Amino acid sequence: MNVQHALNDLFIKRITAMMIFLVITIVSAALIIGALWGTYGKLPNWLQGNLLAIAGGALMLAVVLQMLQPAVTHSGLLATIGFTLLGAGVFTSIDYLIDEKLQSSGGGGLLAAVTLDGVPENLALGVSLISGNVMQVAALAGSILLSNLPEAAGGAKQMKESGSSNKKILLIWTGAAVLLSVAAIAGNILLRDVSKSTISLIDCFAAGAVIASLATEVFPDAFKKGNHWVGISTAIGLILALGLDQLGG
Repeated sequence: MNVQHALNDLFIKRITAMMIFLVITIVSAALIIGALWGTYGKLPNWLQGNLLAIAGGALMLAVVLQMLQPAVTHSGLLATIGFTLLGAGVFTSIDYLIDEKLQSSGGGGLLAAVTLDGVPENLALGVSLISGNVMQVAALAGSILLSNLPEAAGGAKQMKESGSSNKKILLIWTGAAVLLSVAAIAGNILLRDVSKSTISLIDCFAAGAVIASLATEVFPDAFKKGNHWVGISTAIGLILALGLDQLGG
């Protein structure tokens, strides 16, 4: 019986490790695939704008359902407000430095959006992998994947239009993918025994960064490229995120 129990534990650990590797690979690879698409593929402005709008709609709902609502329960309203404003302030400051001080308008804002809100998101993804709830993991991973792909494609295209070499673009976005992978692994290992209140504050910071990126980068760029049709695309993204949330229970 002890041998059988040990074999069962070993099997479960291997399955869990495979799931962790698979989920992290898929989510992070979305950045590289998106960058390849934006660099080498033909990406019409209308398509780029509507893809960004879908991503924005998905993120808009995910912020409320997956980040802010649980945070109010676990950490209280005041802490939720404080860390959300902190995340928004940090992102806005970095975005300002990129656009105004460094004079970088070639996709830098979207790259900042992906990395600054992506690191806390992937920490949360790593934590969700601990529970082994396949549906919950699929819902969170799907939301991240849905946002990463078009943002990377749009950011890479803007970088190319601003004169960056293909090699530089791919190196930057590959570096971002590696960073987010490390964040997910760190969340799975380092936050295994951390309280829900602490994790929820990390989520709040990410939520603030997401909200700021939607207002300053994603939706303005989407409307500029996709015109009024992005209103419908935003609703589609929101519905897709709602479906993923229901899938996760």
